[in-house]
Amino acid sequence: MTVKYPFLISVPHGGTEIPRELNGHLVLNEQELRYYSDPDTRELYGFCESVAAFIDTPVSRMAVDLNRPPLPLPPRDPEGIIKLRTIDGKPVYRDGLFPDMPLIHRLMMAWYFPYPQRIDELIDNHDVKIAFDCHSMLPVGSAEQKDSGKNRPLICLGNNGDRKGRPKKGSIATCPEALIQDLAEGFQREFSHEGEVAINNPFSGGFIANAHYWRKGIPWVQIEVNRSLYDPGQLRGNLFFDKRSRSVGRLHKRIWDVLTSFWDHHDCNE
Repeated sequence: MTVKYPFLISVPHGGTEIPRELNGHLVLNEQELRYYSDPDTRELYGFCESVAAFIDTPVSRMAVDLNRPPLPLPPRDPEGIIKLRTIDGKPVYRDGLFPDMPLIHRLMMAWYFPYPQRIDELIDNHDVKIAFDCHSMLPVGSAEQKDSGKNRPLICLGNNGDRKGRPKKGSIATCPEALIQDLAEGFQREFSHEGEVAINNPFSGGFIANAHYWRKGIPWVQIEVNRSLYDPGQLRGNLFFDKRSRSVGRLHKRIWDVLTSFWDHHDCNE
């Protein structure tokens, strides 16, 4: 019998499907939809047989972004749940075909609200002691992002804190600093000489981790993996990445080894 780790794994951006209500509305083609999602993350973090709880979605973040707060509604927030533009400023919708409010409501009821509800149910009904919201990131910050043009680390771990994982003034970290620092050290050991492992830089965690930490009190860590680890088409400066790291299957195992070693060490020291 497979030992299940007390993890909840959330993969909110791995889908590439467009709801049928939006057929013909988007200007983005299939290749662009993949690029602006988190390609291969459903497989990369697909530990569903070995963890207490797992959730993902087939829908593309370019149709409904599950890692954004429910307010403000679009079009007031151009990069919120329903996006007007991409991270590099391209329009998402054809002229005159941006969803009206009744359609936005239907999309949110069908795709957005069920996701956090299901997370709550999974935490309530399973032995979940820590949760990971799992993503990929482009090697270099895009035009519409705060780190535009800057090289990104190999791995970024987020807990809504500072770059050491400590709570910021007037805020709460979604995971104790000792835990996130231990996890960062585990990733650094696994990926030694391949690149930097950072905490809360460039991403400190999104709506899912923050909202569910507040709701349930379970530690949450957002994991961002640089796509150049598994996508040969992505380059990041002149850093060398071992060929085996470019395989999604092998990277899947390496990530799992880090998570389980981290938890085994933590469990032994409790």
